[in-house]
Amino acid sequence: MPVFEYRALSAAGKPVTGLKEADSPRTLRSVLRREGVYLTEVLGEKAQKKRASQELNLRRWLSGRVSAQDLAVATRQLAVLVHAGIPLVEAMTALVDQVDHERLKRVLSDVKQRVNEGASLADALAVHPRIFSNLYVNMIRAGEHSGALEVVLKRLAEFTESQARLRSKILATLVYPIAMVCIGAVVMGILFTVVIPKITRIFADTNAVLPWYTQVTIGLSSFAAHFWWAILATLFLLVFWFSRWKVTPGGRERWDLIRLRAPIFGPVSRQIAVGRFARTLSTLLRSGVPLLTALDIVKNVMGNTRLAHVIDEARDAIREGESIAAPLKRSGEFPPLVHHMVAVGERSGALEEMLGTVADTYESQVEASVNALTSLLEPLMIVTMGVVVAFIVFSVLMPILQINNLAGGSP
Repeated sequence: MPVFEYRALSAAGKPVTGLKEADSPRTLRSVLRREGVYLTEVLGEKAQKKRASQELNLRRWLSGRVSAQDLAVATRQLAVLVHAGIPLVEAMTALVDQVDHERLKRVLSDVKQRVNEGASLADALAVHPRIFSNLYVNMIRAGEHSGALEVVLKRLAEFTESQARLRSKILATLVYPIAMVCIGAVVMGILFTVVIPKITRIFADTNAVLPWYTQVTIGLSSFAAHFWWAILATLFLLVFWFSRWKVTPGGRERWDLIRLRAPIFGPVSRQIAVGRFARTLSTLLRSGVPLLTALDIVKNVMGNTRLAHVIDEARDAIREGESIAAPLKRSGEFPPLVHHMVAVGERSGALEEMLGTVADTYESQVEASVNALTSLLEPLMIVTMGVVVAFIVFSVLMPILQINNLAGGSP
């Protein structure tokens, strides 16, 4: 059933816009009239796609992105509907009506239509890989095969919500340092390109011998004022080169290794990757996904080629009859706690629970580490900016004071 975007008027005469499923524009008009809304304009799917391609703007770009939180809410709602014993197609119809997100509403409508035509839910979701990841699709497939779709949907919602919460905490913690860096860069730019050149004109008229620190400040200011375009172009080229280098196989592998070995940020990056590994593998195994398939999926969501290579080696070792813990230990990339807990879980038959415990531990460590890092970065950036500003003020004011003293002492 297609999804229509419509414009209408409420009973009070106020304009109303929205999305709604209907067989045809005529059906849509009847449905809206029963709700006390009077249709004025309707767009079918083809017309909407054409208009979307012609009217790309910031609002539509932002509304087109499906966040992890949006997906988690939709997944939990579907789990509730399935748990209530509602057939899958009817549950998908109810879900489409509940979802407010424009793009997700259209995608779920397409998924419902494919399921209604006989496709499995996993196959229908796999048509939209930008929204439903390989992990999501495989967990749904395992749930359908095992007859535990409701349980899998609930675990998927919990997994997606936990990952979204962790990402939000990290981003919220980093907002202040990033804002400080941006503000500091703007302040330095204004000082060097506007303020200092006006002040230093005094020195040109006096022909006084300036101290070395004043000469350095004036030189930097002059360079920034005359060649700001070259500085910006160089920064742009460096960012462009780095982004291109990072996506090459060699560059990606080298960069991922640097991220793991970095003195301060390396441990945090490793903790994030290990927590993601444990949480994802635990969720997949709990949902009935076979171990080798689960490791294939985990390898693709790690976000680090070095650790993905270790997981690849672990999968090959398991095929040859070895345990998971042994290749993880040999690699030296996973902390001792991980391979010890994995080994205990394998021996006791509680691997999923042990991995869940590891994930809880490392997610807590990530939060604590990011908070500690932010607490360290904030005063460090404030002190650095203070020192730079103090140096500029000192290098400008000292020659002015010397000139005033000389002028006051002259007959």
